[in-house]
Amino acid sequence: MSEKWGMKVYLRGVALLTVAALFVKVLSMVYRVPFQNLVGDHGFYIYQQVYPFVALFVTWTSSGIAVAISKMLADLDESNQWDERRAMLRIIFRFLIFLSIICFVILYFGAPFFAQWMGDLKLTGLLKVGAFVVFCMPLLAIDKGLFQSTGILKPVAYAQVVEQSVRVSVILGGTWIIMSTTEDLYKAGEIAVSGTVVGEFAGILLLVGYLKKYAALSGKKYGSRSKTSLAKWPILKKLMILSISISMSSLLLLVFQLVDSFTIYSALKQLGLSSLEAMEMKGVYDRGQPLVQVGLVVASSLALAIVPLVAHASKRGNGKNADRFIQLTYRTSLLFGIAAAVGLVLVMPNVNTALFENADLSNVLSVFVVQIVWLSLIMTLTAMLQGLDRLKTPASLLVIGIIFKILFNKLLILKFGIVGAAWAGNLGLFITAIGLIWYFKRVKNIQLSPLQFYSGAALATLAMVSIIVLFTMFVDSIIFPFLPGRVRALILCFLKAGIGAFVFLSVLAKLNVLSVRDWYLLPLGRRMASYQLWINRKK
Repeated sequence: MSEKWGMKVYLRGVALLTVAALFVKVLSMVYRVPFQNLVGDHGFYIYQQVYPFVALFVTWTSSGIAVAISKMLADLDESNQWDERRAMLRIIFRFLIFLSIICFVILYFGAPFFAQWMGDLKLTGLLKVGAFVVFCMPLLAIDKGLFQSTGILKPVAYAQVVEQSVRVSVILGGTWIIMSTTEDLYKAGEIAVSGTVVGEFAGILLLVGYLKKYAALSGKKYGSRSKTSLAKWPILKKLMILSISISMSSLLLLVFQLVDSFTIYSALKQLGLSSLEAMEMKGVYDRGQPLVQVGLVVASSLALAIVPLVAHASKRGNGKNADRFIQLTYRTSLLFGIAAAVGLVLVMPNVNTALFENADLSNVLSVFVVQIVWLSLIMTLTAMLQGLDRLKTPASLLVIGIIFKILFNKLLILKFGIVGAAWAGNLGLFITAIGLIWYFKRVKNIQLSPLQFYSGAALATLAMVSIIVLFTMFVDSIIFPFLPGRVRALILCFLKAGIGAFVFLSVLAKLNVLSVRDWYLLPLGRRMASYQLWINRKK
């Protein structure tokens, strides 16, 4: 490929890829609101039961296998790079085709078994439709991995945007048509699941087009046969270990959703709820997923912009150059993770009503969104450890979190009701986050944050909570009482969020929790740096 590898080109590509990833996250969050409004809590339950099955393959392909392929290709010996690349890609492609067939057979023909296990045989059709997404895995992984290995990240970023845009268009358009005609919730679910399949195929078409363009420019035929022979098993073993280790943090929340799919409905029926009541309650509980994604967009976007610098800086000056970036990444992810989680708890009844028509289970969703704090830390710590080439131990710690979720989910539901599932999720994520902090300190013997940072963050949070609680007690009831419930709830959301954010950031600035120099390194941080200088000016 003709494009030169350099830090400037790489960081430009990383920035574009980060923007694309944030666009995908936002769209993934946003479409669930109109979708839930179209199909109701029962229809939302139907879709959310099957969604984790499909999303696991999509995430593993994009976040795991593609990145693993790019790393393996980039590590090849330059002296015989093109021949070795073709040989390696051929081995991996054949393996992924075989793996896709196996996964398809298990998911398609095992659909009745999985549906029965979840307690709803009508989900069989959705699982069968979703099974076809596995056939996208080989080409998507190979093409994305190939581009990433050479530093050309624009096609990968565009492919992500196209995949998600097509997916959401099919989901919302198809669901609207079904609900306007037959009102069959399970058919609407099948259409929604098929949106992911169609979106992935659209991404493949775009990547293949880009691949032909770059292959023609470079004069290299990536699909041609190579005389170089490589040992298969070491390559495939490395591929699987790398792909699973790299994608574990992205897969974690999906695995938690999968555990919920198999346990919540059956546990609620054991508690005496009817089938419809259990389905609708699970559907309301699943409102927490897009709300968590809101918090993660706020918390992780700031950290993701810095994380690539850790890998680059760790290779210079015996890794000491990375320390400051590591500390700043940790602090920003924790700060804004706490702000997002606490902020959502404070406005939960309003945001629940504004987005989903009523305030059902707001107390349960408040517990659910606390996961934002732990997930923010997990995402950034695993990303930084990945930049430091530490993969196996973080993956093991993530597995431990999943085991805690599996062990306690049904147990806590039967004891405390559906809120037990939210507590089990928090427990699993908390154990993982603490384990990652402990391991990170063993890898990098640095102080992630001084005591002053934690006390400052606590004071900023307490100030935000106090102001919003007072606002709710004395002002909430007199704000536009004549407006419809959802409109009024939306206005209150914006007012409380704006006031809360202003108070939180003002206290951070006044206490110098982050230095002016730190703010300058963050996206849009220049304004906060100026504000911090102004608020601390000497009179």
